[in-house]
Amino acid sequence: EDALRRDFTASALYYDPSTQEVLDFHHAVADIQAGILKMIGDPTTRYREDPVRILRAIRFATKLNMQLAPATVALIPELSVLLKNIPAARLFDESLKLLMAGKAFDNFVLMRDLGILKQLLPQVHKVLKQDSEGKVFNLIANALQDTDERVAQDKPVTPAFIYAALLWYPVELRMQTLLIESGLNDIDALNIAMTEVLDDLVRTIGIPKRFTLVVRDLWSLQGRLGKRAGRRAFKLMELPKFRGAFDFMQLRAKAEGGQLAELALWWQQFVHADDAE
Repeated sequence: EDALRRDFTASALYYDPSTQEVLDFHHAVADIQAGILKMIGDPTTRYREDPVRILRAIRFATKLNMQLAPATVALIPELSVLLKNIPAARLFDESLKLLMAGKAFDNFVLMRDLGILKQLLPQVHKVLKQDSEGKVFNLIANALQDTDERVAQDKPVTPAFIYAALLWYPVELRMQTLLIESGLNDIDALNIAMTEVLDDLVRTIGIPKRFTLVVRDLWSLQGRLGKRAGRRAFKLMELPKFRGAFDFMQLRAKAEGGQLAELALWWQQFVHADDAE
């Protein structure tokens, strides 16, 4: 009975210490040896029981380097809409497991390919579809791969930095629209764009305020990093969030190149210069 309640055959193996036998009720050993992650029971029924199993399927497949069985993966694009019924706080917890356990890039690509992004991060899905230059995917890929490397090296990571990278281009797109349609100045347009994009995100994925405040700081400082005259550069370096904003700008520069790459190089030299320089 307990085995029938497991999500996947690979997580339904039991060990009997008295007989020293492995109990395999669902042919899990064969699936593991074949590198296949297979849902126990009818996948449609199991996904409808708990749509979060869709995200668990993604996470386990990448974590264990296994392929999703055809029947397990076939209906995910259609049934991923059920994720909209999951409480936002629970989806935030699941997002941490997907993005901060060392397989963030692989999980993102699989979610994109299976249509899950359209449900969880519709704004990201939209800008990726319009991304003829590839800069949106490059920024996200660089941020997630950097996060995976930090996890592998046991360095600290934060969801604020990841979500800042995921949603930067939706914010930039909304800001440009406001500048054209409303005639606002850059600062007001950015503030409104940040609020709108984050409000939409929080309704779906309940990111706590302690992280959204950091995201806003990282975004706000991007414009200020371009203003270096007089003592401004020195004052910017004294800000608590300067290092995170600088790292984020470097990722943007790597994705976009051009003048932004020149600006990132200038800051790189400035940060490491001695007082005389």
